[in-house]
Amino acid sequence: MAIGAVTPTDPARASQVDAETEIEFPDNRLLIDLCGEFDRNLAQIEAALGVHILRRGNLLALIGEEGARARAAEVLRALYARLEAGKAVEQGDIDGEIRMGGSDEGTGTRAGDQMELFQGGRVEIKTRKKLVEPRTAAQKAYVQALYANELVFGIGPAGTGKTYLAVAVGVSMFLQGHVDRIILSRPAVEAGERLGFLPGTQEDKVDPYMQPLYDALNDFLPSKQVAKLREEKRIEIAPLAFMRGRTLGNAFVVLDEAQNATAMQMKMFLTRLGEGSRMVVTGDRTQIDLPRGQVSGLAEAERLLRSIDSIGFKYFTAKDVVRHPLVARIIEAYEAQDAAAAGGAG
Repeated sequence: MAIGAVTPTDPARASQVDAETEIEFPDNRLLIDLCGEFDRNLAQIEAALGVHILRRGNLLALIGEEGARARAAEVLRALYARLEAGKAVEQGDIDGEIRMGGSDEGTGTRAGDQMELFQGGRVEIKTRKKLVEPRTAAQKAYVQALYANELVFGIGPAGTGKTYLAVAVGVSMFLQGHVDRIILSRPAVEAGERLGFLPGTQEDKVDPYMQPLYDALNDFLPSKQVAKLREEKRIEIAPLAFMRGRTLGNAFVVLDEAQNATAMQMKMFLTRLGEGSRMVVTGDRTQIDLPRGQVSGLAEAERLLRSIDSIGFKYFTAKDVVRHPLVARIIEAYEAQDAAAAGGAG
């Protein structure tokens, strides 16, 4: 072993000679996976944290400022631990470890009931097709709130995982028998363009509005199982207007694009909550498509209900966007314009 080398489980012995830290990884096959094809994983970490990473046999040398080296070392150890646990390391996983600070070492796999919360450890959502993990601190807090509260509001820009994580938690709870049904809904409001007459059955007419919910659901369950559960009415995907008059008991209910619900629709929806159910309301206050002068039900609910302790409100910003990096920059540009306009008006 080279002087100053450390193992992934012994961060205290990291060498600080010549602004360099060396980390030893005992399994060379896992190290290859850690580095990625053409060292693309290392390049991603270098670009994000401002360090230079050199490979020397089964060692990785980190060169840069002390804080950046320490952060990169934490991220590399966390990613190596994923590989030791038999998990893959993909671009999104690397991004998640960087955002979370690489602070959750080890596998952190939950034992027992998925409803049990891990304070300070990893949060993992088990579905039939994949294991879903929050990639930002805000996402982690949001998922914990989904397990801890019967009603949660997730508010923030597009691409922050509000609906995706809510559906993942719903599927997980359904598979473990905590709820009997999954109900996904959204207002059937056109986003600034007229779609005109749509032929077909009632379901054919509303399906275009519901497609984002289908996409999320199909990411977690096999398509044949989704079709079967829909036939059995154990999974329902319906416009918000279809919720009137119902009591939603023993169900995991998600209202997506809630900024386009009117105040009356929002009150109607929230009062559908029945025994044994959990409800999630997601929305983006900057993308309201209601007619001018119409009050958004999301804004009114936020104003009226924020003081109720048993209701969770979780907020996201452009920093929590987990789509293409350009999406975050686009959102930030629009937010800067809105802030400047508000400042000028004031």
